[in-house]
Amino acid sequence: MKGCNVLSELSGSLFQQALIDGDYSPRFFAYYYKQWNNYRMPFHHHNSTEIMYLISGSCTVDVRQREGHTESFHLKRGELIILDAHIPHRLIVEEGASCRMLNVEFGFKAYEGVAPSIGRLAREEKHLASLLKAPFSSLVLPDPEEVYYVLKSLVLELDQRGTEGGSLSHLLFCEMLLRIARLQDEKLRSSLQPTEFYVRRSIEFLHQNYDRSIQVKDIASAVNLHPGYLHRIFKTYTGRTITDYLNVLRMEKARMLLAQSDIPVAEIADYVGVSSRQYFHLLFKKYSGLTPVEYRNSIERHSWIYEEGDAGYLGEDI
Repeated sequence: MKGCNVLSELSGSLFQQALIDGDYSPRFFAYYYKQWNNYRMPFHHHNSTEIMYLISGSCTVDVRQREGHTESFHLKRGELIILDAHIPHRLIVEEGASCRMLNVEFGFKAYEGVAPSIGRLAREEKHLASLLKAPFSSLVLPDPEEVYYVLKSLVLELDQRGTEGGSLSHLLFCEMLLRIARLQDEKLRSSLQPTEFYVRRSIEFLHQNYDRSIQVKDIASAVNLHPGYLHRIFKTYTGRTITDYLNVLRMEKARMLLAQSDIPVAEIADYVGVSSRQYFHLLFKKYSGLTPVEYRNSIERHSWIYEEGDAGYLGEDI
């Protein structure tokens, strides 16, 4: 099997040419979903790559870099840190503070054929190849919940199957690596075009959360910007205010629900995150020129006319 001749030399690090040239599967050493309170971990290291994902609260991760100095990373909700194998590190949760965290530690083993190998993924996905070819001791990434759900599913699957895992855990690991690689690529590109990066992240947040109550401060918090600054760059980049963009998005979703579902008109407002039905009617008419009832009726009439005409056409001789 390709790559097996160097298996004995393969460590738990992400940064090995054998991973790209050969074919390996993940090997899981540890995982947990845990609440930490007032905790100070001693410095330690292990022959595995570690990912810590902060679900809530805050913490500090001290990392002794390869150059010899110690760097402190202050993590908050929605951020993850990746620690390469053999890098000394420790977790600190200050007195009076707490954090909830997802964690997985992994290395690599001979390819088992249940999911794409790491090498195959790297050969097909340029973002992953770039990640594996750019060594780091530690890397902090903000996550717009792209990695969170995959990592959570992976930890839950390992909790069911144990560290040996199985087909699903290997597939989830592959998806997690790809998502991390793309986040890293976006982070690198954002250093050159920060405005576009933050606006795009804000738009993604709106598309994922339009069906609930949203304030500008919520979006700003999700992308780690001051609300006033986000408001300015959003309008400059899109030509719309955040509120206007959100209203247009909600009304487009409402149009789709009115046209393609049997949901009562009175309930559509709740589905698109508008708390007041009266305000929803006013918004919908402003953006579409019709009330929700008039719009649904026009869709139904158009559908009926089309079907009648279509049936007549099909009944004619050719």
